Amino acid sequence: MHNVYTPPFLFRNGYLSSIYPSLFRKSEHNIENTCHIVHTRDGDVLEYDWYKQGSDKVALISHGLGGHNKRPYILGMVQALYEDGWDVIAWNYRGSGDQSNIKPVLYHGGSIDDLEDVIQHIEGKSLYKVISLIGFSLGGNINLLYLGKKHAEIPSSIKKAVCFSTPCDLKSSAMELGRFKNKFFMRHFLKSFEKIISRKHAQYPELINIDNFKQVGNFQQYDDMYTAPLHGFKDANDYWESCSCKKYLKNIQQKVLLVTAQDDPFLGKECYPIHEVNNNSNLSLLMPRHGGHVGFVLPKSKGRYWSEETAIKYLNNKGM
Repeated sequence: MHNVYTPPFLFRNGYLSSIYPSLFRKSEHNIENTCHIVHTRDGDVLEYDWYKQGSDKVALISHGLGGHNKRPYILGMVQALYEDGWDVIAWNYRGSGDQSNIKPVLYHGGSIDDLEDVIQHIEGKSLYKVISLIGFSLGGNINLLYLGKKHAEIPSSIKKAVCFSTPCDLKSSAMELGRFKNKFFMRHFLKSFEKIISRKHAQYPELINIDNFKQVGNFQQYDDMYTAPLHGFKDANDYWESCSCKKYLKNIQQKVLLVTAQDDPFLGKECYPIHEVNNNSNLSLLMPRHGGHVGFVLPKSKGRYWSEETAIKYLNNKGM
């Protein structure tokens, strides 16, 4: 397995590596998929796209904050896995798809009940011997929190997980993104949040106030104003503490690969779980020098990124 990511010179910059895929990566593929609905335990709905070719193994992909299941990095992973013989399911969190969800809640970094509902839905189809989890950014935190916090209840079909650019400490990531150097990214996130909150306000105008949204300038303000009250947390700090996966990594019993670039502009030092990985033989950590946040561009690889090649090799037991 090629553990070392060696990008061209231009992509040895964490900011460029993070921005380039969103702006320039084409999300074209010719794989047929069908859209499906999962009914959650509390009466809400979740959407997912199912890329099915009759395999007995399926990869379940969880997207990042402010994303959805048709972002280029999701579709790139879908394409690579499908070509390798996997069925693939890419799901949308509450409020992140084309349609708003029903309940007066959204998603957050601790949405493990929703992930569990999707997994139980897949299990109920009795089609797959193997389910592998792939998570990007916040999706990585959700996957790892699920595996660690629900470790006694994980289905035996879940053998492995691969998580890229995971904010294992949500507060550390929030503080890092609140720095002036990340103002561009912060503005991007807030724009996507405003769209989601506005849709939810239209459903529940008496419950969700958007009058002061323009005053929100960072994650602490957003999580204090929306995430915490909507989801039963005292405040942003309570949410971050409750939903960070880092303290639960010791419980994980599946084989997990974490990939986090050292030049990731979104992550503070507390997001790198070096101690936790060293104390759980089920976990492996790759920390390439370059790659940015969900970057890992390989311009001459016929469309595939290093993250996609790495995930497939790990899931297929090649080199690790």
